[in-house]
Amino acid sequence: MLICITTAFAVAACSTTGMQRSENVQSSMQAVDNDIKQIVVQIDAINASLEELTKPGQADRKRAFDLFSENSSKIEKMEKDFTKHAEQMESSGKTYFNTWDKNNQQYDNPDIQQRSDERREELGETYDKIARNNEGVKEAFQTYVSDVTEIERFLSNDLTDDGMNAISRTSNRVVNNGSQLRRELQNLQGAIEDAREKMRQN
Repeated sequence: MLICITTAFAVAACSTTGMQRSENVQSSMQAVDNDIKQIVVQIDAINASLEELTKPGQADRKRAFDLFSENSSKIEKMEKDFTKHAEQMESSGKTYFNTWDKNNQQYDNPDIQQRSDERREELGETYDKIARNNEGVKEAFQTYVSDVTEIERFLSNDLTDDGMNAISRTSNRVVNNGSQLRRELQNLQGAIEDAREKMRQN
């Protein structure tokens, strides 16, 4: 447990359960971080394949569509995994800090209490930043995946010139949204890394 590590006087108060809660938080953040790394690469692949598919004069439209379709199916699974791991990260964080708040009442030494309060506030603010970034990512991610899969479904029925023209404006918007989602995911990744670094330091 982080309070125990930051305060030398409190080492005796550490328990395996407390350490496990800390490990659970860090493990859940690691899982989300791993997801983000894969998702960012996949968004780039989708954007590139969609731009290739919709570019004027595409000579092999069927091949380009098959590549885009393959990339689309991958992002659907990634979105589900990300949502699951993000929920686990949120849950483990709540458990960790709720337990910290309960244990805070156990310190008779005012110096230890002050150190604990300071660390609780610092890490709490860092974790709140993760929650704020994650909230924005979830909605943007769901919208992006929905748009990508609907474009794939539309073009699977109409891969003609008229079909490509009909979907071109939407395709351009989805590529832009994908780039924005990529940036938001990287912001979340930065917040996670900040929290993990603070926990590693202690």
